[in-house]
Amino acid sequence: MSKAFTKESESDEDEDFGLPALPTGGKNYITPVGYARIRAELLDLIDNERPKVVEVVHWAASNGDRSENGDYIYGKRRLREIDRRIRFLTKRLEIAEISEPSVHFGSDQVFFGATVTYEEESGLQRTVTILGIDEADNLRQQVTWVSPIARALLRTQVGDVVRLNSPSGIQDIEIIRVVYPQSA
Repeated sequence: MSKAFTKESESDEDEDFGLPALPTGGKNYITPVGYARIRAELLDLIDNERPKVVEVVHWAASNGDRSENGDYIYGKRRLREIDRRIRFLTKRLEIAEISEPSVHFGSDQVFFGATVTYEEESGLQRTVTILGIDEADNLRQQVTWVSPIARALLRTQVGDVVRLNSPSGIQDIEIIRVVYPQSA
């Protein structure tokens, strides 16, 4: 049977692009900035990226034999990737619950959207920002609100000492500073 008549697996349809799954019964909290960034990506895929690839595939299809036409084959593959990403982003935006961190500006208690500086037992200070699953970037010291460090920090205040169960073992950490963005 030709590959053209085989159905893609269901797992390909709901690929999550490496993002952690939402907790069962949990909400998809996101900041307004994160929501805007994801929405901009979705609109760019729909308005710019997809039409360009469709045009290439259309041109490649008009050239005749599609079985050995690289532009056609790779264009169709890219279209599937784009469509999969569009479905994923659409689903995530539909269930997103926008939470404005600036409402806590001036507070010393840790909530979603806070940038928290804490000190480990070793004396090392670290700073993390607690964000949504779809927007956090570990390379920028951003953690998801469902991560172990965020769960340990949430609802604590400056001066509190909490226990963190980490891969290196249980350690006490002290909250040094809590900062929220100012409203625009």
